[in-house]
Amino acid sequence: MKWRAFYILLLPYFASVLCTSTIDKSLVVTQVERKIDIASHLVKTYTSITIENKGSASVRSFLFVIDPTLQNKVSFIGAVTKDNKDDKLQVVPTTVTGHSDKQFWKVTLRSELSAGKSVTVEVEAVFAHALSAYPSQITQAEKQYVVFEGNLYFYSPYETATQKTIVTTASSTLESYTKTKPVSASDNVITYGPYENRPPFSEAQLRVHEENNSPFLTVTSMERIIEVSHWGNIAIEEHVDLRHSGATLKGPFSRFDYQRSQDGVSSIKSFKTILPASARDVYYRDEIGNISTSHMRELDDAVDVELRPRFPLFGGWKTRYFLGYNVPSYEYLFNKGDSYALKMRFVDHVYDDMVVDEAVVKVILPEGSKNIEVRTPFKVKREPDELHFTYLDTTGRPVVVMRKENLVEQHIQDFELHYTFQRMLLLQEPLLVVGAFYLLFLVVIIYVRLDFSITKDEAKESRLRVASLVEEVQSTQDRRSALYQSYDDAINRFKTTKDTAAFQASRKKVDADYKQLTTQVQNIYQQLKTEGTDIAEKVAELQRLDGQYKDQINLAITLAEKLVAGKASRQQYLDSEAGVNTKREDIYQKMEALRATL
Repeated sequence: MKWRAFYILLLPYFASVLCTSTIDKSLVVTQVERKIDIASHLVKTYTSITIENKGSASVRSFLFVIDPTLQNKVSFIGAVTKDNKDDKLQVVPTTVTGHSDKQFWKVTLRSELSAGKSVTVEVEAVFAHALSAYPSQITQAEKQYVVFEGNLYFYSPYETATQKTIVTTASSTLESYTKTKPVSASDNVITYGPYENRPPFSEAQLRVHEENNSPFLTVTSMERIIEVSHWGNIAIEEHVDLRHSGATLKGPFSRFDYQRSQDGVSSIKSFKTILPASARDVYYRDEIGNISTSHMRELDDAVDVELRPRFPLFGGWKTRYFLGYNVPSYEYLFNKGDSYALKMRFVDHVYDDMVVDEAVVKVILPEGSKNIEVRTPFKVKREPDELHFTYLDTTGRPVVVMRKENLVEQHIQDFELHYTFQRMLLLQEPLLVVGAFYLLFLVVIIYVRLDFSITKDEAKESRLRVASLVEEVQSTQDRRSALYQSYDDAINRFKTTKDTAAFQASRKKVDADYKQLTTQVQNIYQQLKTEGTDIAEKVAELQRLDGQYKDQINLAITLAEKLVAGKASRQQYLDSEAGVNTKREDIYQKMEALRATL
């Protein structure tokens, strides 16, 4: 027999080892009140069981049995004491000799039940895919009807003194229902019983055929990827495959009729997902791209995201989407030295009354994480660890893979993942970046300084030498032009102070500098002449014009000496100086024009 969800857990100390039990004949169920909720696409049962110990010895546990019609569809089982509903009891699967065809669960009480005493325990069970669409196909405008089949009586290994069953339906529209007396129906509630003195394992058919247009939305598969970073962020992305598991659509779909008359009451237009309050950078997309028909609202304790697929989902239709967000790591990641612990939800709230056929949770840890240990609140299948490579990774990041089937809202519980990580490894990626840039710059420096040509290009080398010589000529000529101004300054001071000795000293120094620069230009001219370029002729012309300019400076010096010695009147000096300045300006303009052509 295939048990789709054999191991369901309620508490962290859940014992995963299947045990063997016996039916204690001293236990009697004195009163049972069952509430069966079929208002959504999940079947939820809440059973209040009063057990009395009529034996002589104390007992610590009792057996709970799933109806044979539902045992393949169980998703969750939990139990609490009636007096303290926060006191969750341990529930483990077990087997009973001689009853291998039945599914037993052993409920362990907090304290021993003494002889003659009784205790009331409330057991909650959730079943997925326990409602069948009837008819199985409907048109766009038709309403959806479903059938629930179960056991009219409380299925128990013990005698039951009195019992009552209350069935809550999605609407008051009932096609049919089992009418085993005593029974009464009012609005959306059907009450059966009380039934007295039923023997163990009593069975009778309970069948309810009702109108149920609630969203029959099933997550056929979900991949939840949690990427942990020690730099302060945890990135979460969910890949979700959705399917409308209700009555399949018969005939064509008309978008016009759908928008005009708002038919398709069983179709799914949108649903609400609840994210952590610290969620940020939320995105919602599919294979095509971003889906803009979504709304997000930030509350004090959560973030509500209304997801609206690109098209409404009718029975048998399916879609796939990606939902991602970031949360700060300090809320979920704790450490002491090099020991780290991640505490997060195994699955999050996808939609109200959710059912997830299969969920795969992948936790991507930082590179270098070791000694990985996983603690889950219920039994999961641990797949072999994988490696994930991203930017600046060398050996790869370890990926912890966990798989679980048949999940409902009661499975929204925290798991813990413990590992060790050396803090010095945080410097690995920054050092890799620095080293990469250093290596890049080093390669560039070496590359630009190497000559990879097979043969020398004499013409290119000659052009480079000529360009270097021309640059040197320009620099030298700039310095000679500065000396021209030095001559003018010395002449002006001489005319003012009439100090012949000081003037001769200043002129001697400037003449020495001028001679040195002129010699440098002459040497450059000889090198350019050797290269065989026409620029040499331009440099020679520049030297000739410079000589003429120097002659005019010498003439200006002579005029100044005559003026100071009284050999020429001031008016004669001014007339002669004007002529000299005009020629100097003309020669200077010619030199500048010639330099521009070099």
